[in-house]
Amino acid sequence: MSLTLFVLRRLGRGVLTIWFAVTVTFLLLRLLPGDPALAVASTNMTEEARAALLVQYGLDQPLPVQYVLYLGQLLQGDLGTSFTQSVPVLDVLLHRLPWTLLLTVTALALTVVIGVPLGALAASAKGRTWDRVVQVIGVTGQSLFVPSVGIVLLFLFGLGLGWFPIGGAYDQDVYGFQWYGSVLSHLVLPAVSLTLVQLGPYVLTMRAALVDALGDDYVTLARANGLSPRRILWKHALRNALLPTTTLIGLQLGFLVGGAVLTETVFAYPGIGRGIYEAVTQLDFPVLQGAFLLLAVTVVAANMLTDIAYGFLDPRVKAS
Repeated sequence: MSLTLFVLRRLGRGVLTIWFAVTVTFLLLRLLPGDPALAVASTNMTEEARAALLVQYGLDQPLPVQYVLYLGQLLQGDLGTSFTQSVPVLDVLLHRLPWTLLLTVTALALTVVIGVPLGALAASAKGRTWDRVVQVIGVTGQSLFVPSVGIVLLFLFGLGLGWFPIGGAYDQDVYGFQWYGSVLSHLVLPAVSLTLVQLGPYVLTMRAALVDALGDDYVTLARANGLSPRRILWKHALRNALLPTTTLIGLQLGFLVGGAVLTETVFAYPGIGRGIYEAVTQLDFPVLQGAFLLLAVTVVAANMLTDIAYGFLDPRVKAS
């Protein structure tokens, strides 16, 4: 199969996945308890003004008509207007997106940088004390819950020791280089809590993959040729062991995004996740639909890139 056809097939699946996510989100939001019209129309309005406002937002239409109108807006690049803020949803999301990207990219980088070496060192010490310690760390990490970890870190290092801020993304009264330091200090606790929750699967996957790789024939041949264990581990076996880890990055991105929603809520971090929480409490359908669409596109794109990267790392995948 050519690379172009390989990418086009993945792209087609991605478009179908996004359409399905958009449809499910649209329908599920309409099942939420409460009247979304209350977020738009004030109780003090006259019936005529209220009816006109509902017509403006399309809330007077039957559900199938609302769905068709919504899809038409999406095809034109229009995500709608926020019920509560009366500004375009795209502006709301673009204002919050940089903070979510900063948090998730930092947490993903920390997870990979810490998890891959830990798993590799555990595989090289298979059956020994270090291997057992790392496995305990991995299993414990898989059982952690994002809000619980965030609250513990907040209580210990924020309220208790006072080392880090307890909320927000930066201090309001700082400028210049101090502002960047403030952003970094506010980022530490949310990023660490998200990293701790995501770390376990990377450690265990890397260890299992590398243990299998170290048992392959080419490793036995490398040992027979006198190559050092360190060289065999880091230069030869690690490349093949990275294949399942690369897949895991794409699969875990969805969990990472979901964890970011909870983390941003705990730490009052002004990203997309915090925006989703606020939109749910206010029944702001357009913001919720836009946020879920953005997250769906992000996850699908990450999985597509993972598939393509996997094809380059292992040509057998592309040819199958």
